[in-house]
Order: sequence, then structure tokens, then C-alpha cells
Amino acid sequence: MLVDLFCILVPFIASFYPKHSFYKEWKYFLPANLAVAFFFLIWDYLFTEAGIWGFNPDYLTGIYLGNLPIEEILFFICIPYAVVFTYFAIQYLFAKNWLTPKVHFITGLLVVVFISIGLYFYNRLYTTITLISTGIYLLVLLVKRKDISWIYFSYLLIIPFFLASNGVLTGSWIDEPIVWYNNAENMGLRIGTIPIEDSVYGFLLVLMNIQLYEFIKKGKKKTVE
Repeated sequence: MLVDLFCILVPFIASFYPKHSFYKEWKYFLPANLAVAFFFLIWDYLFTEAGIWGFNPDYLTGIYLGNLPIEEILFFICIPYAVVFTYFAIQYLFAKNWLTPKVHFITGLLVVVFISIGLYFYNRLYTTITLISTGIYLLVLLVKRKDISWIYFSYLLIIPFFLASNGVLTGSWIDEPIVWYNNAENMGLRIGTIPIEDSVYGFLLVLMNIQLYEFIKKGKKKTVE
């Protein structure tokens, strides 16, 4: 719960910055976030049920919805809020994105890498489902020539915070992990205590939230016009 709180606290307060207020975007963000959270919570429920990962009750409040602790459910609101706020803020703070000219090359490279690794580790569910689903999603964006360079930029900026928060969740700096993983279902490669698949899983979560937020925002603006 404290990890959730620390991740959302500063972005929430900064959302009321008068010159560029994110709270005015809540009407676009909230429906997008709830839709994406629903998808990921189903995924989370199934993986928890299958024993691919689980939660240490010593660090939880004890409130559950099905097999998921309330802290895990709030994770899918707090983390996307922080990242979509970052995406919203950097486009105000930065006039130019150096990734834009390279965006389709980056996307194409990630498609090849993710799908190839996912197929190679076909018998490890966390690896294969996460990487192949992310690769296919990116492939669709590549075919449609979508410019997601600001999403890449946003994700790069939040990597230190991802490492800190996810590090705590997976056991860094504390006695036991809050979230444990069945290593038979992942590659066994870790960034500190963090399974490397988490970085792709988190990227897909961010990507879907921002894209749906932008889609709803554009749709409502067209309706008003």
C-alpha cells in the first residue's frame, strides 16, 4: 500500500499545477485506466491462480478481491496515473523528442526481439505471453504507422522509479519479497531482484493506458466540435 501511495503522491499533487493541470484530463484518463485495469486484473487473477506469481501476506492489509489483494488492484490505478501524468507533463516541458525520427525503427526492432524471445521460451508462460502479446500489439502499431515516440520517452524517464518501486515489491531492501515469482515460468533473468519480464509487462500496461487515454480524448474533442 505504501508503494502505491508513494508512486501516485507527487503526480497527484502536481496534477493541480495551474499552467498545465492534469486533473482536467481525468475525464479522459479514468475511463481509459479502468478499461485497461480490467484487462490486466483478469490476467493477474489467472496468473495468480496458476501459481505463476503470488503475494506475501506479511506485507498486505488482508483485504482481497478474489485472489488479488487490494494493494495489487490499486497498483493498476496508481502506476498508470503516475506514467500518464508524466506523458502529459513532458510534452509541455519538452519542445522536441529526439526519439521521433527513429520511432518506427525502434518499434520494429522491439517487435522482432519480443516475439523471437517469446517463441523461444514458449514453455514459460510469463515470458511467452508477456513478450508475444506486447510484440503483437507493437506490430499492429507499426503497421498503422503510429508515432509512439512520446510514450517511449515517458517510459525511459520513469525507469528509475520503476526500478525503485518494483525493486521493493520483489524483495530489494526488505527481508522478503512482497510479490514472489515462480522461476519455472520466466527466463530467470533479473534486474537486481526484478524479473526482466516485468519491464515488458509494465511497458504494455503504460502503452495501453496512454493510447486509450489519447483515443478517448480525441473522440470527445471531435464530439464537442
